[in-house]
Amino acid sequence: MAKALGVGVIGCGNISKTYFSLAPLFRGMEMRACADLNAEAARARAREFSLRAETVDGLLRADDIDIVVNLTVPTAHHEVSKAILDAGKHVYSEKPFVLSLADGLDLKKRADEKGLRIGSAPDTFLGGAHQLARYLVDGGKLGRITSGTCHVLSHGMEAWHPNPDFFFRAGGGPVLDMGPYYLANLVQLIGPVARVAALTSIPATERTITSRPRRGEKIPVSTPTTIHALLEFATGAVVTFNASWDVWASGHAPMELHGEAGTLFMPDPNFFGGELCYTRRDKPVKKLPKWEHPLARDNEIHPHGAVANYRAAGLADMALAIAEGRPHRCGLDLALHVVEVMTGMLKSGEDRRFIEMKTSCERPAPLGPREAKALLARMK
Repeated sequence: MAKALGVGVIGCGNISKTYFSLAPLFRGMEMRACADLNAEAARARAREFSLRAETVDGLLRADDIDIVVNLTVPTAHHEVSKAILDAGKHVYSEKPFVLSLADGLDLKKRADEKGLRIGSAPDTFLGGAHQLARYLVDGGKLGRITSGTCHVLSHGMEAWHPNPDFFFRAGGGPVLDMGPYYLANLVQLIGPVARVAALTSIPATERTITSRPRRGEKIPVSTPTTIHALLEFATGAVVTFNASWDVWASGHAPMELHGEAGTLFMPDPNFFGGELCYTRRDKPVKKLPKWEHPLARDNEIHPHGAVANYRAAGLADMALAIAEGRPHRCGLDLALHVVEVMTGMLKSGEDRRFIEMKTSCERPAPLGPREAKALLARMK
């Protein structure tokens, strides 16, 4: 068995706890150290998970660290990932990978020159629900995919996040924050996007925080919070993508795919599991039985009930892919293409024109039950 790769984390905020908690489920890697500009935050996480606290520079120099996970805020993703690559280490970034195509291409060039890997969240499309959708699509159950819809609708983060400011500035907004989950799933199901068009708006130029401790404070909004986009895929399929933080309630399904032979209703791609429904031509819609897939099993309790959460699956797949000499599923080309699609939507909203994509990518390999089981160190 290949030696486990050493993993360090830069950025010890809320999401770091998820990675540290779930990483032990997987084989091929070992969490060893963490760092943060706030040294106390790093020490606290290190104590909580029996890790080594480092400075950022110390982590980048550490001989026992092979992969560094970039969990900083999105505006820092490019600079931090660049420093990781320049230090000779592989990068796995939280979403969004970067905030511009130019920054992504810069990281690609640096990684290629040093023979290093780049991976990026989201990895939720590796979950059992979305891989069952992939199995059905690849098996021709829907026939040729002709169209689809995606809806990610809510009323923003100011009701629950203690410091929601960055969500409403450039680099934030529902497309860059939530879009990666939906777009990565669409690409793994249908393939790359050829061009996009969008209408964007800022219905409320100011938000009032209703969460603690800043309840009542007003914050400005400088990035679009309602986006209606059209995606034309290289296959010819057309998909409507609707993202908004100006909606109080909605009855739309998170994702639907329509094919010549049927329709598939999919759960929220922000989660690994969920319910799928399917109809064959004009037959009644039926709920599909849960697939016997390791990454579909509920393992956490959320406010809305039990969910399957296996974040770090993409990181584990990358670690094993490095050892096995194969492509990893949450790869650079996929992440870069998703970034171009998202920024293309926002650019289209500004210019009121179609934006042609310059990047493309292969669909990542499917992760069926057998492949998923091979990622796991132990079952929960």
